Amino acid sequence: MKYNLIFTLLIALWSNAIQAQSKGEIRKVIDNFFVAMEAKDTIALDQLMHDQCVLFTTLTQNGTPKIQAVPKASFLTFMKRVIAKKYVYDERLWNYDISQDDNLAIVWTEYTMFTGATNQLSHCGVNVFTLGKSEKGTWLITNITDTRRKENCITEETVVENKGMVENVLNHWHEASATADADAFFGAMTEDGIYLGTDASERWLRDELREWSKFAFERDTAWAFTASKREIYFSNNQKTAWFEEMLDTQMGTCRGSGVLVKKDGVWKIKHYDLAIMVPNDLVKDFKKLVAMGGLPKSKKEQRAARRKKKK
Repeated sequence: MKYNLIFTLLIALWSNAIQAQSKGEIRKVIDNFFVAMEAKDTIALDQLMHDQCVLFTTLTQNGTPKIQAVPKASFLTFMKRVIAKKYVYDERLWNYDISQDDNLAIVWTEYTMFTGATNQLSHCGVNVFTLGKSEKGTWLITNITDTRRKENCITEETVVENKGMVENVLNHWHEASATADADAFFGAMTEDGIYLGTDASERWLRDELREWSKFAFERDTAWAFTASKREIYFSNNQKTAWFEEMLDTQMGTCRGSGVLVKKDGVWKIKHYDLAIMVPNDLVKDFKKLVAMGGLPKSKKEQRAARRKKKK
């Protein structure tokens, strides 16, 4: 039994390693494709694409959805014209979502296109690459489909803008609780947002927390947390943010952490976890206090609590 488990684990590790290596090879094909495009290297582009490869663009013209198809040969001819005009063609990818089964792979990437002599933002969207493994064991691009729009394009400045937006959401959220503004506080959370409090029983969905905390928001201040030393992290597509922050509260120093999601250009809190900081040197004493149900006011009450627990 023991050896069967070890063998199963080794097989799983080997399989994961092979899959990771394969995904690395797939991503390299995509990277090489865009390197060749930027270098206007039509020979390299030809070698990376299957002979029957077709490039599709899905777009809307005058309110009507359309699909444009460009065969590989036409695409390479277009790139040769780009070379002749010395045209800048800079397509920047922001993330890679790679799925693979056997000799088939699909890669989803968000992009922003910069063109012209001054490298102006042209448009943005999503690329979907389909790849297949050839008889030589190499991955070839068999199909490319993209979307194109001019709104909500990711740029290098997007990261800076998003950080400022997330900072504002969190600061206003804490301010809303400090001023007992329930609409602003709960409006900053997603409908399925989750709030974890310091007590083990405190796990609420947004609307559950709103119902439970009515008494707090009827006061001048529901609760007042002052944030400091905040760190924010973003997913590659700039649509999810993780954060951690230290808080000065009526309970002492706490740590808040959570997740925000961006939808329709607006950041909202999807998950928040509030934790009281207990120094490692005090953990044993803390556990004793929890076991006793809290610290009584006097030694006499402590002894009474211990006797009650023994019974």
